[in-house]
Amino acid sequence: MRLYFSQTSPYVRKVMVLLHETEQLEAVELVPASGTPLAPAEGLGAANPLTKVPALERPDGPTLYDSRVITQFLNARAGATLYPQARYFDVLTLEATGDGITDAALLMVYETRLRREEIRFPEWVEGQWSKIERALDVLNTRWMSHLNGPLDAGQISVACALGYLDFRHDARNWRQGRDALAAWFEAFSNRASMVQTRPDA
Repeated sequence: MRLYFSQTSPYVRKVMVLLHETEQLEAVELVPASGTPLAPAEGLGAANPLTKVPALERPDGPTLYDSRVITQFLNARAGATLYPQARYFDVLTLEATGDGITDAALLMVYETRLRREEIRFPEWVEGQWSKIERALDVLNTRWMSHLNGPLDAGQISVACALGYLDFRHDARNWRQGRDALAAWFEAFSNRASMVQTRPDA
């Protein structure tokens, strides 16, 4: 299999963490494919018409995308339990929350990096951050029991989202007032799979 990836993509990091956790790294060839909506990675469109990473090319079927499809596939391929049936919809909701934080954080980056200064929309950027803050508050209160439970794909998604906030929006100090979530992330970040997939590693 071939995985189109960018080292700084939090969506790719989710897949890489899962590959580490399920011991499937050797089954995947990594193909660099960095780009933006304005300048997609050359050749990526043949694998994913949306020109987004990650995309997983398989020898026996169509290329898989987006990250949530790929992680479910790899979990099933390994016979792993990162989407346990007893908590399936809870895991999916937690994963969607992590991905939603990442979506908003990435849009904030695009607004400042890709849009010309004279047409930037600061209020829209703050609106994206408000989404992130609401999600963080919910994680810090309603989801801590789940986050502290057995490893699953929802936890991986949230951890990669928080790592991306540190990477691109550190000045926002997402930890303030969210001690439980911050403590969980500090511990989770010490997993070998997280250390080895840091965007600055």
